[in-house]
Amino acid sequence: MWTVRFKGCCLVTPASPTWLGSLALSEWDQIGTITHVPTIYFYRPSPNWSSSTSDSIANTLKESLSRALVPFHPLAGRLRWIGAGRLELDCNAIGVQFIEAQTESKLDDFGDFTPSPKYDNFIPMVDYSLPIHELPLLLVQLTRFSCGGICLSLNISHAVVDGQSALHFISEWARLARGYPLETVPFLDRKVLRAGEPPVALPRLGHSEFDHPPLLIGQLDTVEERKKPTTVSILKIPKYVVEKLKEMANDGLDSRHRAYTRYETLTGYVWRCACKARKHKNEQPTALGVCIDSRRRMQPPLPEGYFGNATLDVIAMSTAGELVSKPLRFAASKIREAIEKVTDEYVWSAIDYLKNQPDLTRFQDLHALGSDQGPFYGNPNLGVVSWLTLPMYGLDFGWGKEIYMGPGTHDFDGDSLILKDPNEEGGLLLALCFQVEHMEAFKAHFYKDIIY
Repeated sequence: MWTVRFKGCCLVTPASPTWLGSLALSEWDQIGTITHVPTIYFYRPSPNWSSSTSDSIANTLKESLSRALVPFHPLAGRLRWIGAGRLELDCNAIGVQFIEAQTESKLDDFGDFTPSPKYDNFIPMVDYSLPIHELPLLLVQLTRFSCGGICLSLNISHAVVDGQSALHFISEWARLARGYPLETVPFLDRKVLRAGEPPVALPRLGHSEFDHPPLLIGQLDTVEERKKPTTVSILKIPKYVVEKLKEMANDGLDSRHRAYTRYETLTGYVWRCACKARKHKNEQPTALGVCIDSRRRMQPPLPEGYFGNATLDVIAMSTAGELVSKPLRFAASKIREAIEKVTDEYVWSAIDYLKNQPDLTRFQDLHALGSDQGPFYGNPNLGVVSWLTLPMYGLDFGWGKEIYMGPGTHDFDGDSLILKDPNEEGGLLLALCFQVEHMEAFKAHFYKDIIY
């Protein structure tokens, strides 16, 4: 863990008056991960910087952030519980937390920037011992390195935005910092998803995705699995490996069926390797969580710039024995089957299902709040989230693009992301969190099975 000295902390508020009042949240805002999600950016020293103007970096960020919080004013507010495991957003313009820090470390000390606990001091900490109505929805930390480089990290509440909306905000903030106007104005009215409205119908479809995922055979709960230490690795997947996996998945596929995508292929392969690494029995049930963006799957599509959570998780189910013994296309087919369920009718049926629930607590992932309740996608399950279509890279506040961007530390077994490799066209990265006892076995199976 590298030493970081904290120089100051302030609240950045909207640059001009914004609407004040209670904003209803949609059902998608209030289930799954409702804690904060970190991202981190590293920048080399810019020719525009000098020691005499070091404060200008912070001033530029804070001034443009203040202006960004006018159109994106919900981020300057606070959440509050309203009973029955439900939340609403108090748009009160209290502001977001901005932290300044410095370290004697150099950017080169990070090597290949593999996420690890060494990042912890560079990411703003959320004090979950405080009541939820006291927690900022966005925390930003600017850390200066002795080499002149900087780290910019953000921790943003998943109860307010999903990945698409978070990156929309961040990219618009950067545009404002460079002197440009907004490219896409955020659409803030969550009533397009009937936010805050009472139930009007029972669900029309079944929704097994809201059931708790399978347990390890012989266990009655997830308490012990949640306690086991985890580690994070980023596996580089060159383009030729991506193509080889697609060939494996599509080998023998009936010509009447559409070829499996790189997400379906790679995710199916990860699922198989996880079963092998964890040494599951053939009869072990296992679930794979797939995160789907519903914006363009609804009729009509959600308005451009919809600012909130519009993603939902669906579940692919199988047994370890089937996944390991059958061709890769079997795993890919299970994933496609789950994805194709998400239609306009399915989204509204799922919303009706949640609106009819007396309490939403059991659908909420409260790991960071110290709870052992809520869904657990660790052993024997996992979740694979795609960031392949998100505008992740090239965040320029006026001093050039980052040299590295990625997820912050995450320590939940089975939590994984697929990202584009910014250094290779067509290459991918797999950011995987796994129990320590299984990580090396996973890597061995992952690469050996491709080679042979």
